[in-house]
Amino acid sequence: MILIKDRGYQHPIASEITPREVFLSRRRWIQAAAAGAIAGALPAQAGVARPGKLAALAAVPSAVAGALTMDKPTPYADVTSYNNYYEFGTDKSDPAEYAGSLKPRPWSVAVEGEVRKPAVFDLEALMKLAPLEERIYRLRCVEGWSMVIPWIGFSFSELIKRVEPTANAKYVQFVTLADPKQMPGLRSGVLDWPYTEGLRLDEAMHPLALLGFGLYGEVLPNQNGAPVRMVVPWKYGFKSAKSLVKIRFVEKQPPTAWDQAAPSEYGFYSNVNPHVDHPRWSQATERRIGDGGLFAKRRPTLMFNGYEPQVGQLYAGMDLRKYF
Repeated sequence: MILIKDRGYQHPIASEITPREVFLSRRRWIQAAAAGAIAGALPAQAGVARPGKLAALAAVPSAVAGALTMDKPTPYADVTSYNNYYEFGTDKSDPAEYAGSLKPRPWSVAVEGEVRKPAVFDLEALMKLAPLEERIYRLRCVEGWSMVIPWIGFSFSELIKRVEPTANAKYVQFVTLADPKQMPGLRSGVLDWPYTEGLRLDEAMHPLALLGFGLYGEVLPNQNGAPVRMVVPWKYGFKSAKSLVKIRFVEKQPPTAWDQAAPSEYGFYSNVNPHVDHPRWSQATERRIGDGGLFAKRRPTLMFNGYEPQVGQLYAGMDLRKYF
């Protein structure tokens, strides 16, 4: 049994991304106060809701087990303090600093569009659709950094089965919360809000696509997309939409936030691909957060983030430079 405890437009160019070591130094006194004498204690998360404990009961299914990475997990403090979540600011430290205003309870997610059984799930009902599992996935962000995170959730396909898509359903669109009272970053013009993302239906049906409710055996912290988010490990991190409020099944490819903001830089598919560079930087290598700091040796980026044996067939015959 795995218990989940509760703890409390313009991307910068690669050379301008704030290194983890720099912004953490700004918050060192906060972290020291929170950590005390306990190694690995959390960074400060003032105001983060404490919604209770959950239990992950299921064994990881065989379809997923072969994809789980044996890489060393990234320290919890890094996972929860170095984030992209523009609804709370564009600096990597902004989500941890400002996401305390997010209220993850009560919460509901509407499922609509080309389905035979549209529904509105409250969070508790959503979490009961299938047994929760722990899965250790790599996360690769488009700016060139990566993490290894033990997530808690279940395959998104479990939800798909219950709402029964019609024959017209070809894509799934994910819509995230957009509440200026809770999310100070919405006052900026970085993106058109709400943040939206999308997958082809067969991608969404793949057992690796996770509907996530927690990480490191604990409820999702606000800055990591509480209370429910997608985790699509073979795609760049921005494809894994956070704080979901609506899921639409549609016939045509849906617009997505970054594809609308900069279509030459962020394509609809956004599969991790070392052979297709971002227009402003290479994607051939990456820096693993928490693995030696600024002087850590960069490692080669893996095709589909290392999940090519599992997902490569989804893109057979496609020109991945055109459909990037």
